[in-house]
Amino acid sequence: MYGIKNKHIIQMFHVYKIYGNKEVISDISLNVKTNEFLFLTGPSGAGKSTMLKLLYVGEPISKGQIIIDGLNLVRITKHNVHVLRRKIGIIFQDFKLIISKNVYNNIALVLEAKGYSRKKISQKVNSILELVGMKKLAYAYPPSLSGGEQQRVAVARAIVDDPPIILADEPTGSLDPDSAISIIELLNDYHKRGGTVIIATHDRSLINGTNRRVVYLDNGMIEK
Repeated sequence: MYGIKNKHIIQMFHVYKIYGNKEVISDISLNVKTNEFLFLTGPSGAGKSTMLKLLYVGEPISKGQIIIDGLNLVRITKHNVHVLRRKIGIIFQDFKLIISKNVYNNIALVLEAKGYSRKKISQKVNSILELVGMKKLAYAYPPSLSGGEQQRVAVARAIVDDPPIILADEPTGSLDPDSAISIIELLNDYHKRGGTVIIATHDRSLINGTNRRVVYLDNGMIEK
Protein backbone atom coordinates (compact mmCIF):
# COMPACT_ATOMS: atom_id res chain seq x y z
CA MET A 1 0.00 0.00 0.00
CA TYR A 2 2.79 2.42 0.89
CA GLY A 3 5.80 1.08 -1.00
CA ILE A 4 8.54 -1.46 -0.40
CA LYS A 5 8.32 -2.87 3.13
CA ASN A 6 12.09 -3.18 3.64
CA LYS A 7 12.71 0.41 2.60
CA HIS A 8 13.59 2.77 5.44
CA ILE A 9 10.84 5.39 5.52
CA ILE A 10 12.46 7.16 8.51
CA GLN A 11 16.21 7.58 9.01
CA MET A 12 17.77 9.44 11.94
CA PHE A 13 21.51 10.17 11.93
CA HIS A 14 23.22 11.31 15.17
CA VAL A 15 20.28 13.52 16.13
CA TYR A 16 20.43 15.95 19.06
CA LYS A 17 17.85 18.27 20.59
CA ILE A 18 19.30 20.82 22.98
CA TYR A 19 17.40 23.29 25.16
CA GLY A 20 19.85 25.74 26.70
CA ASN A 21 22.59 23.54 28.13
CA LYS A 22 20.45 20.40 28.38
CA GLU A 23 20.54 17.62 25.79
CA VAL A 24 17.00 16.26 25.69
CA ILE A 25 17.82 14.02 22.70
CA SER A 26 21.42 12.87 22.52
CA ASP A 27 23.11 11.23 19.52
CA ILE A 28 20.15 9.15 18.34
CA SER A 29 20.52 7.11 15.15
CA LEU A 30 17.51 5.02 14.17
CA ASN A 31 16.01 3.48 11.04
CA VAL A 32 12.32 2.63 10.70
CA LYS A 33 11.13 0.47 7.81
CA THR A 34 8.04 1.07 5.73
CA ASN A 35 5.08 -0.75 7.33
CA GLU A 36 6.91 -1.22 10.63
CA PHE A 37 5.03 -1.00 13.95
CA LEU A 38 7.38 0.35 16.59
CA PHE A 39 6.99 1.18 20.27
CA LEU A 40 9.09 3.99 21.70
CA THR A 41 9.21 3.63 25.48
CA GLY A 42 11.06 4.76 28.57
CA PRO A 43 10.41 6.68 31.78
CA SER A 44 8.75 10.08 31.97
CA GLY A 45 11.18 12.72 30.72
CA ALA A 46 13.20 10.24 28.66
CA GLY A 47 12.66 12.25 25.47
CA LYS A 48 9.86 10.24 23.79
CA SER A 49 7.58 13.19 23.03
CA THR A 50 10.50 15.35 21.94
CA MET A 51 11.62 12.67 19.50
CA LEU A 52 8.16 12.58 17.90
CA LYS A 53 8.13 16.38 17.70
CA LEU A 54 11.39 16.27 15.75
CA LEU A 55 9.83 13.80 13.30
CA TYR A 56 6.85 16.04 12.50
CA VAL A 57 8.87 19.28 12.75
CA GLY A 58 7.09 20.40 15.90
CA GLU A 59 10.62 21.30 17.05
CA PRO A 60 13.76 21.97 14.99
CA ILE A 61 16.72 19.58 15.13
CA SER A 62 19.74 20.97 17.00
CA LYS A 63 22.28 18.65 15.35
CA GLY A 64 22.18 15.67 13.02
CA GLN A 65 19.82 14.75 10.19
CA ILE A 66 16.40 13.17 9.81
CA ILE A 67 15.17 11.89 6.45
CA ILE A 68 11.51 10.95 6.09
CA ASP A 69 10.38 9.34 2.84
CA GLY A 70 13.12 11.18 0.96
CA LEU A 71 12.67 14.56 2.68
CA ASN A 72 15.65 15.90 4.64
CA LEU A 73 14.13 17.74 7.62
CA VAL A 74 17.25 19.86 8.12
CA ARG A 75 16.65 21.41 4.71
CA ILE A 76 12.89 21.76 4.98
CA THR A 77 11.57 25.35 5.10
CA LYS A 78 8.49 26.77 6.79
CA HIS A 79 6.91 27.08 3.35
CA ASN A 80 7.13 23.37 2.54
CA VAL A 81 6.53 21.80 5.96
CA HIS A 82 3.05 20.98 4.59
CA VAL A 83 4.69 18.52 2.17
CA LEU A 84 6.02 16.55 5.14
CA ARG A 85 2.82 16.84 7.16
CA ARG A 86 0.87 15.20 4.33
CA LYS A 87 2.95 12.08 4.97
CA ILE A 88 2.23 12.01 8.73
CA GLY A 89 -0.85 11.57 10.88
CA ILE A 90 -0.42 12.65 14.51
CA ILE A 91 -2.35 11.40 17.56
CA PHE A 92 -1.99 13.16 20.91
CA GLN A 93 -2.80 12.02 24.45
CA ASP A 94 -5.06 15.05 25.01
CA PHE A 95 -6.89 14.57 21.67
CA LYS A 96 -6.51 18.22 20.51
CA LEU A 97 -10.03 18.34 19.10
CA ILE A 98 -11.72 21.68 18.45
CA ILE A 99 -14.56 21.78 20.98
CA SER A 100 -16.61 24.27 18.95
CA LYS A 101 -16.76 21.88 15.98
CA ASN A 102 -18.61 18.59 15.81
CA VAL A 103 -16.97 15.23 15.15
CA TYR A 104 -17.57 15.39 11.39
CA ASN A 105 -16.03 18.86 11.06
CA ASN A 106 -13.04 18.07 13.27
CA ILE A 107 -12.09 15.37 10.76
CA ALA A 108 -13.14 17.34 7.67
CA LEU A 109 -10.76 20.18 8.57
CA VAL A 110 -7.77 18.03 7.60
CA LEU A 111 -9.19 17.44 4.13
CA GLU A 112 -10.36 21.02 3.65
CA ALA A 113 -6.79 22.20 4.28
CA LYS A 114 -5.64 19.90 1.48
CA GLY A 115 -8.15 21.31 -0.99
CA TYR A 116 -10.51 18.35 -1.39
CA SER A 117 -13.96 18.95 -2.87
CA ARG A 118 -16.97 18.90 -0.56
CA LYS A 119 -18.16 15.66 -2.15
CA LYS A 120 -14.79 13.94 -1.64
CA ILE A 121 -14.61 15.19 1.95
CA SER A 122 -18.04 13.76 2.67
CA GLN A 123 -17.06 10.39 1.21
CA LYS A 124 -13.80 10.19 3.13
CA VAL A 125 -15.16 11.43 6.47
CA ASN A 126 -18.20 9.16 6.45
CA SER A 127 -16.05 6.18 5.48
CA ILE A 128 -13.54 6.78 8.28
CA LEU A 129 -16.29 7.38 10.86
CA GLU A 130 -17.72 3.99 9.92
CA LEU A 131 -14.28 2.43 10.29
CA VAL A 132 -13.68 3.77 13.81
CA GLY A 133 -17.25 3.14 14.97
CA MET A 134 -18.22 6.80 15.38
CA LYS A 135 -20.75 7.31 12.56
CA LYS A 136 -23.71 7.64 14.95
CA LEU A 137 -21.89 10.44 16.77
CA ALA A 138 -20.83 12.38 13.66
CA TYR A 139 -22.66 15.54 14.78
CA ALA A 140 -21.83 15.34 18.47
CA TYR A 141 -19.40 17.84 20.00
CA PRO A 142 -16.20 16.75 21.80
CA PRO A 143 -17.28 17.79 25.34
CA SER A 144 -20.22 15.34 25.13
CA LEU A 145 -17.95 12.39 24.27
CA SER A 146 -16.06 10.01 26.55
CA GLY A 147 -12.26 9.99 26.47
CA GLY A 148 -12.27 6.81 24.40
CA GLU A 149 -14.70 8.32 21.89
CA GLN A 150 -12.63 11.49 21.60
CA GLN A 151 -9.51 9.45 20.94
CA ARG A 152 -11.36 7.49 18.24
CA VAL A 153 -12.10 10.82 16.56
CA ALA A 154 -8.43 11.78 16.92
CA VAL A 155 -7.42 8.49 15.28
CA ALA A 156 -9.95 9.07 12.49
CA ARG A 157 -8.56 12.55 11.89
CA ALA A 158 -5.00 11.18 11.73
CA ILE A 159 -5.76 8.39 9.23
CA VAL A 160 -8.54 9.93 7.12
CA ASP A 161 -6.21 10.77 4.22
CA ASP A 162 -4.17 7.53 4.46
CA PRO A 163 -0.78 9.02 5.41
CA PRO A 164 2.10 6.54 5.20
CA ILE A 165 3.19 7.32 8.79
CA ILE A 166 1.24 7.55 12.06
CA LEU A 167 2.92 9.06 15.13
CA ALA A 168 1.02 8.52 18.39
CA ASP A 169 2.16 10.25 21.58
CA GLU A 170 0.79 8.40 24.65
CA PRO A 171 -2.48 7.76 22.76
CA THR A 172 -3.94 5.68 25.59
CA GLY A 173 -2.48 7.59 28.55
CA SER A 174 -5.79 9.09 29.69
CA LEU A 175 -8.06 6.16 28.76
CA ASP A 176 -9.56 3.26 30.66
CA PRO A 177 -8.15 -0.21 29.79
CA ASP A 178 -10.99 -1.18 27.43
CA SER A 179 -10.77 2.09 25.50
CA ALA A 180 -6.98 1.76 25.35
CA ILE A 181 -7.27 -1.71 23.80
CA SER A 182 -9.72 -0.45 21.17
CA ILE A 183 -7.37 2.39 20.16
CA ILE A 184 -4.42 0.00 19.81
CA GLU A 185 -6.62 -2.30 17.71
CA LEU A 186 -7.41 0.59 15.35
CA LEU A 187 -3.70 1.32 14.98
CA ASN A 188 -2.98 -2.37 14.43
CA ASP A 189 -5.58 -2.40 11.65
CA TYR A 190 -3.95 0.63 10.05
CA HIS A 191 -0.59 -1.13 10.19
CA LYS A 192 -2.11 -4.19 8.49
CA ARG A 193 -3.26 -1.91 5.66
CA GLY A 194 0.36 -0.89 5.09
CA GLY A 195 0.95 2.08 7.36
CA THR A 196 4.05 2.71 9.45
CA VAL A 197 3.10 3.26 13.10
CA ILE A 198 5.21 4.64 15.94
CA ILE A 199 3.68 4.75 19.42
CA ALA A 200 5.43 6.58 22.25
CA THR A 201 4.27 5.18 25.58
CA HIS A 202 5.46 4.43 29.11
CA ASP A 203 2.67 1.83 29.51
CA ARG A 204 4.40 -1.55 29.40
CA SER A 205 1.05 -3.38 29.34
CA LEU A 206 0.58 -2.16 25.75
CA ILE A 207 3.93 -3.62 24.76
CA ASN A 208 4.06 -6.90 26.65
CA GLY A 209 3.09 -9.89 24.56
CA THR A 210 3.42 -8.12 21.21
CA ASN A 211 5.93 -9.00 18.49
CA ARG A 212 6.67 -5.34 17.78
CA ARG A 213 10.08 -3.77 17.89
CA VAL A 214 10.62 -1.77 21.06
CA VAL A 215 13.08 1.13 21.30
CA TYR A 216 13.97 2.16 24.87
CA LEU A 217 14.86 5.77 25.61
CA ASP A 218 16.51 6.97 28.81
CA ASN A 219 17.93 10.44 29.38
CA GLY A 220 17.48 11.18 25.69
CA MET A 221 19.53 8.21 24.51
CA ILE A 222 18.61 4.82 23.05
CA GLU A 223 19.48 2.02 25.45
CA LYS A 224 21.51 -0.64 23.67
